[in-house]
Amino acid sequence: MMQEEYPPLRPPARLLLGPGPSMVAPRVYQALAQPIVGHLDPYFFEVAEEVRKLLGYVFSTNNAFNLAISGTGSSGMEAAVANFAEPGRKFAVLVNGFFCERITEMARRQGAEVVRLEKPWGEVFDEQEAREFIRREKPRVVAYVQAETSAGAFQPGKAICEAAHEVDAVVIADCVTSLGGMPVLVDETGIDIAYSCSQKGLSCPPGLAPVTVSPRALERLRTRPAPPHSWYLDLQLLDTYYSGRKYHHTASATMLYALREALVLIREEGIEKRWDRHRRNHQAFVAGIEAMGLRMHVAEGRRLWTLNTPRVPEGVDDAKVRKRLLEEDGIEIAGGFGPLAGKVFRIGLMGASSTPENVLLILEKLERALRAEGFRPTESGRSAAEQALGAAAR
Repeated sequence: MMQEEYPPLRPPARLLLGPGPSMVAPRVYQALAQPIVGHLDPYFFEVAEEVRKLLGYVFSTNNAFNLAISGTGSSGMEAAVANFAEPGRKFAVLVNGFFCERITEMARRQGAEVVRLEKPWGEVFDEQEAREFIRREKPRVVAYVQAETSAGAFQPGKAICEAAHEVDAVVIADCVTSLGGMPVLVDETGIDIAYSCSQKGLSCPPGLAPVTVSPRALERLRTRPAPPHSWYLDLQLLDTYYSGRKYHHTASATMLYALREALVLIREEGIEKRWDRHRRNHQAFVAGIEAMGLRMHVAEGRRLWTLNTPRVPEGVDDAKVRKRLLEEDGIEIAGGFGPLAGKVFRIGLMGASSTPENVLLILEKLERALRAEGFRPTESGRSAAEQALGAAAR
């Protein structure tokens, strides 16, 4: 029997401009190459403590309970739901996209009584309708998605949190596509439990889910009549590991190194400057899209700066455009799904991927790919973006 040959790995060069992962900074790759230590080593906990403090900075919170769960962003979502959903108790979800639906399903599986307020994908809830819904239902938990990756919409949360606290509910916010690229502002907004992921605005490989929990929510957790159904994602058990240094699971020191370095890069850049970088690049991208004669799916003022959703022109097959970009230019973007399947492109400009050079490049290559599929742009998207970037720099 012949022995199979396995040559060294040679992944293709890709420019990641989809909904995640984003490009990884060289210093984060260097951190990944550092020697591994055990999950109970004193050095591991030194790094974990630095991560805890840095997460407070990025989440804009004074919460003491900040940690990175071993798992992707969905593990952060499930941890938030599993720890605060209670069987037979009302769990309210504001639904305007795919990830709100995922929260709904997780809450149902925990036995909660789920109540929903719904909007079409890409629209956001105004203050009054959110307040009325929460005051009427009087739930135990309110959940919303701050940055809806499926549609490209940003949901303001201050009114949601105020109404929830009036009825003694805790608030869960999905910040998976906003953390590190847009103002999350946990304390100012009034969010009780926020979670994200490592691979989007933080520009780290996937594998960790940053979570922050307010003292108010921690008190709710401590007084639960029964422990959460999930042992692995029990936040109190995880806290005894990271804070009490008692064995819980074998966390990856390597991934913790990477996250620590990614957070240090954010600290060095300055969180406000980072937000401003994402905003400027987003606005330049939109200027280019509109100059070409395309339109954005989400209304101005409600758009994510990190994840853009231009509408696919009529008569154009979005899959062919995306395939052309990947095969000819090595650029990854994504399409829509659910009710937005075939109707939008999802183009990420987040973390290390959010640069003026990438804005100009994707507009140039997208225009070429659209022309190949029969679309005739009104003007040059790249030229319009260059003008927008020049104006922003003045």
